[in-house]
Amino acid sequence: MAKSAPHVYLSALPFAPTCSLVSAHYSSTFPRTLRVERGRLSHWPSSEMVISNVGDKVHSIALSPDGQRIVSGSNDRTIRVWNTTTGETEAGPFTGHTDWITSVAFSPDGQRIVSGSSDRTIRVWNAATGETEAGPFTGHSSSVTSVAFSPDGQRIVSGSSDGTVRVWSATTGETAAGPFTGHTSSVTSVAFSPDGQRIVSGSNDQTIRVWNATTRKKVAGPFTGHASSVWSVAFSPDGQRIISGSSDRTIRVWNATTGETEAGPFTGHTDWVTSVTFSSDGQHIVSGSSDRTIRVWNATTGETEAGPFTGHTDWVTSVVFSPDDQRIVSGSSDRTIRVWNATTGDTEAYPFTGHTDWVTSVAFSPDGQRIVSGSSDRTIRVWNATTGETEAGPFTGRISSVTSVAFSPDGQRLVSGSSDKRIRVWNAATGDTEAGPFTGHTSLVTSVAFSPDGQRIVSGSSDRTIRVWNATTGETEAGPLTGHTDGVTSVAFSPDGQHIVSGSDDGTIRVWNAMTGETVAGPFTGHMAWVTSVAFSPDGQHIVSGSSDQTIRVWSAMTGETVAGPFTGHASSVTSVAFSPDGQRIVSGSSDRTIRVWNATTGDTVAGPFTGHTDLVTSVAFSPDGQRIVSSGDVSIRMLNATTGKTETTRHVDFTDHSVINDEGWICGSKGELLMWIPRIHRAGLYRPSNIWVTAEHETHIDLSTFVHGRSWATCVNT
Repeated sequence: MAKSAPHVYLSALPFAPTCSLVSAHYSSTFPRTLRVERGRLSHWPSSEMVISNVGDKVHSIALSPDGQRIVSGSNDRTIRVWNTTTGETEAGPFTGHTDWITSVAFSPDGQRIVSGSSDRTIRVWNAATGETEAGPFTGHSSSVTSVAFSPDGQRIVSGSSDGTVRVWSATTGETAAGPFTGHTSSVTSVAFSPDGQRIVSGSNDQTIRVWNATTRKKVAGPFTGHASSVWSVAFSPDGQRIISGSSDRTIRVWNATTGETEAGPFTGHTDWVTSVTFSSDGQHIVSGSSDRTIRVWNATTGETEAGPFTGHTDWVTSVVFSPDDQRIVSGSSDRTIRVWNATTGDTEAYPFTGHTDWVTSVAFSPDGQRIVSGSSDRTIRVWNATTGETEAGPFTGRISSVTSVAFSPDGQRLVSGSSDKRIRVWNAATGDTEAGPFTGHTSLVTSVAFSPDGQRIVSGSSDRTIRVWNATTGETEAGPLTGHTDGVTSVAFSPDGQHIVSGSDDGTIRVWNAMTGETVAGPFTGHMAWVTSVAFSPDGQHIVSGSSDQTIRVWSAMTGETVAGPFTGHASSVTSVAFSPDGQRIVSGSSDRTIRVWNATTGDTVAGPFTGHTDLVTSVAFSPDGQRIVSSGDVSIRMLNATTGKTETTRHVDFTDHSVINDEGWICGSKGELLMWIPRIHRAGLYRPSNIWVTAEHETHIDLSTFVHGRSWATCVNT
């Protein structure tokens, strides 16, 4: 709002939740603003702030003792200090490490920062200036995974992938104690006890050990119980208990002296627990997970007290309570830092039944009435193509991330490929497994498709091969087809089922005999980078390809000659391409977050770019009648009108399918003027003029029919 004060009334007030007393009091006074028709929250979201200009994946964050600053360590080898209230950079980037920063911590007086790195060293920095005050400390023979100051600030403890723990003088860098040996695998996390007399360590050997910080002697442990690696450990404020988080998806509380389990295992996370810590009174525990969520637990009963907090789009790598326990700070591999209200939940205006992780693949049913989607959340869902409501699913099983999905020609079955190297066939109505898993690929399956008669399935894999399977028995009918020199990214049958086209990370396209596996055309060369997606034209005469070189090409399916293209316009990798049913148009999705429709002959853009996805577009497809396009990206699915742009109700506002939301949340007009500000929680699910429906955690539909802006903004108020 600092950029445009009028938008306190025009944008902020309309998006205020229904519980807001300010909104209740003033909304009727300002009737000519945008209106949130769908998706208005009932309560303030738990995410209070997002810091997004962090450089690279955040491995570790820590709060200063007064709670006013956040320090972060990142994959870009730098350390940065942020203002907790404003999110602005206060210091940094601090440079010196030559590899990833894996762990950071403030000294007890807040004047210094310690960092550990994959470069095997430890450094101590002035927290204000970024100058190196001590180090680099050397001695570990592998990555330093965890560092912490002693309560008096005189010592530093470190854990390493070399399986050892060391204690250093924080001033001189000399070894004060250690190496402590006993763990049989990497030490992943270390911490001092509140009195500085003991050290706790967690390890990939699935155990926890407690050491005398001076003598190196083991005083307790190994504590056993976790079924997989221990990723995070911490003492309670009174030093009587230890908390641990593990890749077995659980949290445990241990007696720090006896090693007995005092509480847990706490269950709820659906993937590795990567970070845990106690609140200052020891009554609560906060946890972060690779399932991208944060939870707050009762430290005694293990009941969930708040959360799961959602918003991160990749692993949560580090979490910490503020000194007053009112807020939680989290760091993530999604390159953001978030500040959360530790007590409020994100109460939704309506239930969300969609995917909770990346949607990787979408496809229409043959009659155009349904859409199937696959996701990194390990589920498959079937949606009503008209309403966007869930018709079937989620289909779950012993599957990993779903990479590709497709309907059978009769619409009765679904095929899915997965990062677990397997292929499965499902009943499209019930979700029952009808065939599979088909095994044979030695790396993740990247693409699957039914033959036109529904009797066979083709699959491509990162193992560089293509296989043809009997869709009922799972027996291999052809293959493995070899020839590509890098992973196969996309496969498709020709309309007559006689041929298969494949695209590869080796930058080439090949056409194969679907029965014999022999190469009948290709390799087609011309793309300057990975080929990410391929498809036959409806008449089988042409092939369209998309590439990481940001272009689209159309080829003769028999000769490999370029008959159209390269089509240019996307500003990043083209991730998905498809022909329209009449073969006259091509739709493409891109890492630039947009969708475009092209004339298949001339390469002219005939619709788009359509915006709305908040990250790369992973998959696009035309409806059987060619009137709609379905797209997936981030955690949402969008249904677009394939031909229209602006609608009548928005023409006076200049809000179009091309409108981009910038990093600060502003939608700008064609001349760069600020039109409206969109709160972060509403951005991924914001309807655009051509959107028929959107599935996202917070679907947001705004009415701009009475919206005033620019020089007319003052008329928003009743006088």
